[in-house]
Amino acid sequence: MSRKNNTMKEMPCSEQPYEKCEKYGAQILSDAELMAVVIRTGSCGETSIDLSKRILEILPGRSLNGLFQVSKEQLCDLKGIGRVKAIQLLCLAEITKRMLRSDEQKKRLTCGGPADIATYYMAEMRFLETEQARLLCLDGKNAIAKEHVISVGSFNSVMASPREVFYYALKYKAVSIILMHNHPSGDPSPSKDDISVTRRIRETGNMVGIPLIDHIIIGNNRYISLKECGYLP
Repeated sequence: MSRKNNTMKEMPCSEQPYEKCEKYGAQILSDAELMAVVIRTGSCGETSIDLSKRILEILPGRSLNGLFQVSKEQLCDLKGIGRVKAIQLLCLAEITKRMLRSDEQKKRLTCGGPADIATYYMAEMRFLETEQARLLCLDGKNAIAKEHVISVGSFNSVMASPREVFYYALKYKAVSIILMHNHPSGDPSPSKDDISVTRRIRETGNMVGIPLIDHIIIGNNRYISLKECGYLP
C-alpha cells in the first residue's frame, strides 16, 4: 500500500493551524504553523508542520527571514519539497518584500533622516549575497523621485568614478542624491575606500550643483549613515 502525504486535517482539531488561527488569531501561530498553512501537505510519514520544522532548520538563521536568502533549488534539495512547495514558499517571501516596500509607502517616504531610508530598504538589501550600490534621486521636496541600481558585485570598483552617479542624477533631474549600498557580511561599518569614494562624490556633487545628502550602508538589521558619522559635514 502506498503511503500518502499527511495533511493538517488528520491532526487533532486543537493542533490544526487553521482552527487555532480562527479561534485565537494568526499571531498565535508559530513560524512552523504559518509555513504549514502555505505548503498545506507534508511528506510521507510526516505532517505539514513536521515538514515545516525541517524547512526552518535549513534556512539561514533558522527563521522565516531565511526565505529571503534561499533558491528554489536549495528548497527542492530537501526531502518532501518539490517544485510546487518551493514556489509557494518563494512567493510568500516575495509578497512579504512587496508589502514592506509598497509604492504608497515609498511615496510617503521623505529624507528627514537616514533611519526611515534604512528601514524601508532593509528588508530587501540585508539579505543580498553580493554588494549592490543604489542611487536615490531626490526632488525639490526631499522625497525619492527615482531609484537606480548603479552596480552589482562591487561598490568601490564602479563608484570610484563619480561619472556614472551624476550621469543618472542629471538624467533623472535630481535636486540632491543619496547613495546606498549593502555589506553582505552583515557589518555596515564603512571601509576606508567607502569613505574615500563618498568624499569624491560629495565634492563632485558640490561642483555640479547636486549635493550628496548621505551615504547609507546596510548590514544585517543594522545600518550606518556616513552623514551621522561625520564624514559628510
